[in-house]
Amino acid sequence: MQHDFDTIIIGGSFAGMSAALQLVRARQKVLVLDGNVRRNRFARHSHGFLGQDGASPDNIIATSRAQLLKYPTLSWENTLAQSAEQMGRLFKITTETGQSYLTRTLVLATGVTDTLPDIPGLAERWGDRVFHCPYCHGYEMDQQPLGVLASSDLAMHQALMLPDWGPTTFFLNNAFDPTDIQLSQLARRKVTLERTPVAEITGDQATVRLTDGRNIPLAGLLIQTRTAITSPIASQLGCAFVEGPLGPYLQTDAMMETTIPGVFACGDAMIAAGSVGLAVGNGIRAGTAAHHCLIFWDDA
Repeated sequence: MQHDFDTIIIGGSFAGMSAALQLVRARQKVLVLDGNVRRNRFARHSHGFLGQDGASPDNIIATSRAQLLKYPTLSWENTLAQSAEQMGRLFKITTETGQSYLTRTLVLATGVTDTLPDIPGLAERWGDRVFHCPYCHGYEMDQQPLGVLASSDLAMHQALMLPDWGPTTFFLNNAFDPTDIQLSQLARRKVTLERTPVAEITGDQATVRLTDGRNIPLAGLLIQTRTAITSPIASQLGCAFVEGPLGPYLQTDAMMETTIPGVFACGDAMIAAGSVGLAVGNGIRAGTAAHHCLIFWDDA
């Protein structure tokens, strides 16, 4: 059966484009399918990424895509992959526009979708004053008062980290009761404990209004989100998942290959950590691994 592409990459954000770059530089025929739903589209600046610290994520994406499109073996479609099926050793991918393609290998760089706690005012500030990664956003808070909103006892880790970026209030919000050992740890880090539930987030920054009417002004609020794989493609192909602390992610081996041979994964879909640098790094690994798979295709 004749294939259309050597590799189809589902997702054209940082991880997907990084994988694509390795493959087109190896002169492989690559198609990127991208629905423009990258995870950090709500953030105005990207931090902690060497050489691009403080740059606009939109600009990084636009520049990267322009560089990729100079390679003649790259094709790009602004559309979502809707379905996938295995056909012998090939994979058939059908887009939301009804177009179908056959590929020898597949890279899933679909990313994840965040579900925020159901508190008024959080969503409007997401990616700015409300965030999930202090390494990405904490420095810009300029050591002003900060908060951690608990959704489970996993928030303890965040509450113990955040004081390095500013005086920290830990809002338990009826999520859990700290143990005596945890209370001692919080006291050692000079974290203020607030047991009154949160009613809403208001103000120009991230003022927390409690159910008893008190307002606690903050420069920023660190939260936990639940994550879900953005695309159904991995499930349709039967890829195995690992249940992470905040949501499932794809199971891969050291070569970034999923439990389905010929299907690789990179980015937030396969690692329980949101970072542009990590996404680019494991995108490189997934792209080179897919190329190695193609090299030995005839021996399989």
